[in-house]
Amino acid sequence: MASLARLFPGVAVVTGAGGTGIGAAVAKGFARAGCSRIAITDINPKTLDQTRDAILSMNPSVEVLNRAGDIADEKFVDSFNNETYSRFSRLDYAVNCAGILGGDVIKAVEMTTDAFDRLNNINYKGSWLSCRAQLRNMLKQEPLKEHPKQRGSIVNIASQLGVVARPGAAAYCASKSAIINMTRANAIDYSDDKIRVNCVCPGVIETPMTTASKAMAEALKPAIDIAPMKRMGTPEEVADAVLFLCSSQASFIQGHALVVDGGYTIN
Repeated sequence: MASLARLFPGVAVVTGAGGTGIGAAVAKGFARAGCSRIAITDINPKTLDQTRDAILSMNPSVEVLNRAGDIADEKFVDSFNNETYSRFSRLDYAVNCAGILGGDVIKAVEMTTDAFDRLNNINYKGSWLSCRAQLRNMLKQEPLKEHPKQRGSIVNIASQLGVVARPGAAAYCASKSAIINMTRANAIDYSDDKIRVNCVCPGVIETPMTTASKAMAEALKPAIDIAPMKRMGTPEEVADAVLFLCSSQASFIQGHALVVDGGYTIN
């Protein structure tokens, strides 16, 4: 992460930033890399406060805006992003990490409509709402003098299962595929506006969601065993990829789905 220091002079927004998962790692990564104004959100206010405290313990001079709320709630998403823009006067880097796993291995005919709606409302709709609000604010501003080639950069978190499928995960795979193609479409639509939109597709990452139970560990073991590196990734390894895509070092990368999965998808 040291090589990325001072590459983030603007304002960053991170969703799903509570706890010890990918979003928290991204938010802390921005702070380490020199971003002094960071807005974070998560549905869990307690874990969100933990991320804020961790950022401030690293660098007390960072200005942190934290607001707990539901990423699938249009009014909350718009309010959070508008408050961020109003307070900091711009929005340069947006990372949409909020999401849930598909839960139990379940085939399509066994899945309830309520479970399907919850999965897609958080994973896809939440990312779509966030992107819309972020794009609206980025379009209001001129590029930073440090980043003359980009007015803003958005990175969405998809999944290796947005690229390939696995048994018993039809709805989850579809929700993550939707994020990838939404990313590509937005990249096309806003390239002329100097806004870059990319996504990262993590493999099995060691987070509270993936280590929550023995049943979850057993369900994920085949995916770990198939991948050439044969291990879980860390949230920090995903965060490094995210920060690279946000940075000026990635100024000619647009609409890309960067897979960070220990080689799972090359099989």
